[in-house]
Amino acid sequence: MRRSGEDFRTIWQKPDDPTVVQIIDQRRLPHEYVVADLMSWRDGVHAISEMLVRGAPLIGATAAWSLYLAALESRGQPDRNKFIRHAAKALAATRPTAVNLRWAIDRVLGVLGRTEHIDEIEDTLEQEARKICDEDIEICRAIGEQGLKLIEEISARKSGDTVNILTHCNAGSLATINWGTATAPVYFARDKGIDVHVWVDETRPRNQGSQLTTWELAENKVPHTLIVDNAGGHLMQHGLVDICITGTDRTTRSGDVANKIGTYLKALAANDNNIPFYVALPSTTIDWTIRDGLTEIPIEERNPDEVAKIYGKAGDKFCTVQTVGSNTAISNYAFDVTPARLVTGLITERGICAASEDGLTTLFPEQSGLAS
Repeated sequence: MRRSGEDFRTIWQKPDDPTVVQIIDQRRLPHEYVVADLMSWRDGVHAISEMLVRGAPLIGATAAWSLYLAALESRGQPDRNKFIRHAAKALAATRPTAVNLRWAIDRVLGVLGRTEHIDEIEDTLEQEARKICDEDIEICRAIGEQGLKLIEEISARKSGDTVNILTHCNAGSLATINWGTATAPVYFARDKGIDVHVWVDETRPRNQGSQLTTWELAENKVPHTLIVDNAGGHLMQHGLVDICITGTDRTTRSGDVANKIGTYLKALAANDNNIPFYVALPSTTIDWTIRDGLTEIPIEERNPDEVAKIYGKAGDKFCTVQTVGSNTAISNYAFDVTPARLVTGLITERGICAASEDGLTTLFPEQSGLAS
């Protein structure tokens, strides 16, 4: 993704002060582009839990950079390793569903454990956070190249007519470091001159579709139309969707997919209308230790205020308004699980495979051992 003709990243070190990590406060989009400073690991905890950053890969990267900040803060502590591991425990508790959070923390702690000299901790964790971000960009680029093949096939079948892609939530550059997962094939198709159009679910209650995905696509001049969450099935019934592509926050080794609440309903509608339903994912979001998504993936329940209130702009002022009565009970599940049987295929950096253990381990044979 590019914004205003410039190379784009969602997290970076402040150019004139590498002890400060900067992010986009995604709560302010699309109305304002605001850069927030992370100056301590506690700022990282706040950014993840309050969704200044969101999306599994970016959450993981933010945790990695937060541990670098913890290393800086550990100067003068009697036990620097203990201080950093305390920060890691707090970071790990922020979002239970996305597996990248745990993966990134474990990776950084592994490097920490292999660091022989205490004075090297800061440089070591800084380099590891950079590697995690650089690798994510290349992984998403590869996902784009793999997913492009699906869009090319549809375009050829339609003799060059518009390929209509439906997506849910935001699985774009804002959810990763750049390119995104579900959006990467769209950007590659656009760059190749294929006529594409994206149906964007609003994705209540946080409105990541209406506020984030539409902002991204507009910045990149990709034709798109915002729809309410429940319109997807209608569009599919009337032949207005050629393919569904979503992202994922955690995928089991058997191909079950946990993603933003409402993904399961899109998969059901796609299945009923014989529309391919693909999930684009970096291998870092695969939880190789579990098989049954319905029973083994923890589903985060978030603050009811996210349902009861909406943030937006009224004239020149930003405000939050309450839309329901104060005596209304509210349930706010953040994710649901789409069973592998409803997933046409998984788009990974190594290729496209069936949503199954055999499919995944064919692409990732190093993971062919039994789950613990």
